[in-house]
Amino acid sequence: MNRKRRPQKKGSPKWMVTYSDMITLILVFFILLFSMSQIDMQKFDMITDSFQDRAILDFLSSTTPVEGPPSNTSLSDDIDEVEEEMDVDGMMDYLEAWEKKEDALANLMDDVQQFLEEEDLTDDITATRTEEGVVLVLQDSILFRPAEAIVLESGQLFLNEVGILLEEIPNHVRIEGHTDTRPIANYRYPSNWELSGARASSVIRYLLNNFDLDEQRFSLIGHGEVNPIAKNDTEENMAKNRRVEIIILEVELE
Repeated sequence: MNRKRRPQKKGSPKWMVTYSDMITLILVFFILLFSMSQIDMQKFDMITDSFQDRAILDFLSSTTPVEGPPSNTSLSDDIDEVEEEMDVDGMMDYLEAWEKKEDALANLMDDVQQFLEEEDLTDDITATRTEEGVVLVLQDSILFRPAEAIVLESGQLFLNEVGILLEEIPNHVRIEGHTDTRPIANYRYPSNWELSGARASSVIRYLLNNFDLDEQRFSLIGHGEVNPIAKNDTEENMAKNRRVEIIILEVELE
């Protein structure tokens, strides 16, 4: 009487299927987090490189036959080794910090937008969100006379509103001045670089002189004409380029 031989099982152990599914779900979870957030491409590339440098995918295949006797390594040892390779704790800490940053930026944007709407300033001051924080844009016609850097009385009204807002939040602030391509050359401002820097400085000086603000929160940059937001081919576009940007950074004063 011939006995039927039991077919020999091939492939990876059964636990590997469940484990590979779990790792796949974790990767899907990371992808979902990235898709719902603004991606810092530099940090994203660093994460991608870290995955490429580690043999993570060696543990994901459950279809490749395993030759030879089964390993004596326990399941817990395999999991510990994979976790060590992936640096799971570091990844989770990074994702949690990233999520907190996104929440902080979203809340900051909501607060600024609500403030502008309540004060009826949306037609004169625009607010946009970037990776750094929230950017308030004021056109130079509101703040200064042509080729000057002294804040006008009409501009003081808008800066008063900005000062009230900045008193309510602890974030660092960067003031940036911009001009159009019209050349300027006088004893006070030899070029647009000096004019844009002087205008940014005047805004900071006014805020510090009139509001209870820590000067360590502020920094300034004069861009001159090198960062336009429109082509300098019409009067309207040139007016858009002559602006002061108040950037409320996501970093808070320590």
